[in-house]
Amino acid sequence: MKIRDHLLEGHVIPALPLALDERRTLSEKNQRALVRYYLDAGCGGLAVGVHSTQFEIREPRHGLFEPVLALASETIDASLSEKPRAFAKILGVCGDTPQALREAQTGKALGFHAALLSLTAVQHLEDSAILDHCREVAACLPVIGFYLQPAVGGRPFAHSFWRAFAEIDKVVAVKIAPFSRYFTLDVVRAVIETGRNDIALYTGNDDNIIADLLTPFTFEGPDGPATRYIDGGLLGQWGVWTQKAVHLLEEIKRVRGPAASVSLEWLNRNAALTDVNAAVFDAANGFAGCIPGIHEVLRRQGLLPGTWCLDPGEVLSPGQAAELDRVQRCYPELIDDDFVRENLSRWLESP
Repeated sequence: MKIRDHLLEGHVIPALPLALDERRTLSEKNQRALVRYYLDAGCGGLAVGVHSTQFEIREPRHGLFEPVLALASETIDASLSEKPRAFAKILGVCGDTPQALREAQTGKALGFHAALLSLTAVQHLEDSAILDHCREVAACLPVIGFYLQPAVGGRPFAHSFWRAFAEIDKVVAVKIAPFSRYFTLDVVRAVIETGRNDIALYTGNDDNIIADLLTPFTFEGPDGPATRYIDGGLLGQWGVWTQKAVHLLEEIKRVRGPAASVSLEWLNRNAALTDVNAAVFDAANGFAGCIPGIHEVLRRQGLLPGTWCLDPGEVLSPGQAAELDRVQRCYPELIDDDFVRENLSRWLESP
């Protein structure tokens, strides 16, 4: 599989949650079941070792970074051996340059195809130094850039940064997740200006998913005005009710294009999905219950045994469970409970 070509096709790529039991130790059975769920839902890839997988897996006291990566990779390979198809294994990479290189090397050895590169640990540096950091990691493993929203620790980057980033040869994609229309435009414009049609664009803006995917972005390129769509989504939100997300992206890809005439109903659907995300990600409380919110949805479906996180203080916020009840009632068209119910025992019982 050529990772660049695969990403350009546009896919649903969930962020893998960490499956823990009541002792806050890895539940291999549930972790494998989650991976099988995403594969059978029709996803085009899976991001492992990212925020939803909990950054604490890297701490020596937990020692879960390599075991979780290996478990996910092995489960993907086993499933694909029975039903072969292209599938992107994406590794979340973070830390300073030495740490990022170690993580990229570990992922490469385990069969991962690309590194989703967090810049949080180096964002205090000058842009030139951050770009050098990106080039070093890209020399080990193809890189997916990551524009993280400032509300959860990201830093605003100027258009000029993304323009230079898009000129790095082994950049294969950018995950655009600043939760800002202005910052989103900066990235898309930068990529178009370079003429890099081989860099895939993925939304991480969980608060505006459908609008991101339906919008034709037109900016001046090397040969005149050029239009790009955001190809797919690499999203924490798509770690829940994933089969419906796959159907949604397929539908969006059918209706967008040069001759598209998009119904206003899509704006209504965008608002609905944003409302759902607000409940899951706990927007009302500054995203404090984001990971437990994801866990709670999966627990209700039987995919996880509980909502436990490695940090005992990371729990559902007051009122968050009631908000999840509300959005499940209001938007049944976004919920894939029937699909999970039909397949859950097979996902859990497979060796």
